Amino acid sequence: MGGVNPAGRTSGHQAYRRTVLDALHEDDQARTLVGLAAMMRLATRQADGSWHDASGAPLDASAIAERYRQQVLDHSLIRRIEDPRFNSDGIPANRQAELTFDAPQTFRIRRRQLPDALPDTWQVREYDRQTLEVTIPAGPLEVMLPERRPAQVRAAGQLPSGFEPSRLYRSVHHPRGLSMAVFGASDCLGQSGLDWEALRDRLDPDLIAVYAGNSIGQMDDEGWGGLLKSFASGNRATSKQMPLGYGQMPADFLNAYVLGSVGATGAVQGACASFLYNLRLGVDDIASGRRRVVMVGTSDAPITPEIIEGFRAMGALADDDSLKALDALTLLTDADYQRACRPFARNCGFTIAEASQFVLLMDDALALETGAQVLGSVPGVFVNADGWKRSISAPGVGNYLTLGKAVSLARDILGEQALRTRTYLHAHGTSTPKNRVTESHVFDMVARAHAIEAWPVVAVKAYVGHTQGSAAGDQLASALGSFAYGLLPGIHTLDAVADDVYAERLHLFKDTQRFTADAAFINAKGFGGNNATGLVLSPEVTERLMLRRHGQAAIDAWKERREAILQASQAFEREADAGHYQAIYRFGEGVLEGPELDMNTERLSIPGYGQPVSLSVANPFGRVNDD
Repeated sequence: MGGVNPAGRTSGHQAYRRTVLDALHEDDQARTLVGLAAMMRLATRQADGSWHDASGAPLDASAIAERYRQQVLDHSLIRRIEDPRFNSDGIPANRQAELTFDAPQTFRIRRRQLPDALPDTWQVREYDRQTLEVTIPAGPLEVMLPERRPAQVRAAGQLPSGFEPSRLYRSVHHPRGLSMAVFGASDCLGQSGLDWEALRDRLDPDLIAVYAGNSIGQMDDEGWGGLLKSFASGNRATSKQMPLGYGQMPADFLNAYVLGSVGATGAVQGACASFLYNLRLGVDDIASGRRRVVMVGTSDAPITPEIIEGFRAMGALADDDSLKALDALTLLTDADYQRACRPFARNCGFTIAEASQFVLLMDDALALETGAQVLGSVPGVFVNADGWKRSISAPGVGNYLTLGKAVSLARDILGEQALRTRTYLHAHGTSTPKNRVTESHVFDMVARAHAIEAWPVVAVKAYVGHTQGSAAGDQLASALGSFAYGLLPGIHTLDAVADDVYAERLHLFKDTQRFTADAAFINAKGFGGNNATGLVLSPEVTERLMLRRHGQAAIDAWKERREAILQASQAFEREADAGHYQAIYRFGEGVLEGPELDMNTERLSIPGYGQPVSLSVANPFGRVNDD
């Protein structure tokens, strides 16, 4: 697994540890704080192992956690938006502009669009009942919209302050989401401890796949956002904005610049469920035997004025006025913005956020052969639509189906007692009034069907916000962290469960809880009726399943091979905790265009790949004509 979100880096469970920080042993707390301080460029480890602060002064390594603790806490997770465009003077529509006319200019302007008082030098004539003809003399003219308003939404889940993934490789005008994808996939490979080239060379290249995308596309200025407003703003569209804006571009970047994969590729967009949709493709491919290794992920960077305004206009976001009304405040402080997202409590809307999350899937036989780490397993991901709806954003019935199927599968694998006492829910938990009612009712109905009395519910959006298509990736990464540490993050903004929540059979809690889980349910209740639920099993349960299928000798041999993999993974994590990242970006390397290939009727050999691609395809029909 690998990636980055407002809580930090995914590898080594850093981001997860940030969400349970106060419940960790003091050594794990210090490791988390030091790693985040390095990520935020507050401290830098030198080649000789010594540390310096941002000004270059020597710094005692043991003092980093204590010195920077509050700064790390204040500038990670959900907080006041730090992008200057969200200050009152930063909103593009609020900016003053100066125009200069070489000669008088005449305009026809609707009466209602003109202010009451105009400069004496302007000549105004009536054109018709609704329109005036206005002549402006030559010379400079200061132009400003008559209404000045501040940003109406000022809270978001932003990557830790100071961390810019585009600085880690040769990025040239890449949209932020793609830079995050390069970092996330590189982080995933590094954390795996596997030698990717060696793994790729032992397989037919067509047994590898990449399924990655996002829910919105790249809508910042380097992508479609800049492209769509270039003509109106008078800016020049670039040759990169159009191609780099596509929603499947994270997969394209991974194939071309990170993995060099020629296998299956694609991206499924399903709003907030996009990560699970792509995970389902990978799980199904491996279960069918079509692929043996699949990288799955999403990368979303939606914190732009335009995207936020679009969600605000829908009434979906927790804007400043709503937050003030919720808590009867006249002024919002930084602490209020940090509490903007309140799943299953009294709330007023979701908090938008950015993240990139990737996981590496592998069939169990190959995992044993390579000594791969097993952080968990995914036996199934279930997807259903809502059917007939009152509006496209209204809730429907699809999530009852997806969670019901996932729970039934868990019961068949684990047994009824384990289902009732050793599983928990990773809720979609958006922090909207409608979600807290509808999702809790889904949970309640499924709990009643299976006689579950107190089902623990985790809602990680309370910490990192709603990362759109990457949201379920945040949930999955958190679940893997809970398997490793035995801690469930509490809903830290949950002062009290809202009265309309169906909470009778749910365990909703504010503080971190100790819990030994056999499985977690990753739930996505997405916009437009895109529902998905994934079942993820713990490493211990997964190992028992592998033992049953492959026998003790194979498990013992796997554990022996795994030692070297674990050492490589731990070495990667130590460097990453020091802020030394290994972003993989191989632009222009090993480029092939066709003439270099060698083909016969059975296989295609590709220079640079250890195994040929088999061209044999199973024929489901039989031969039509006899030769």
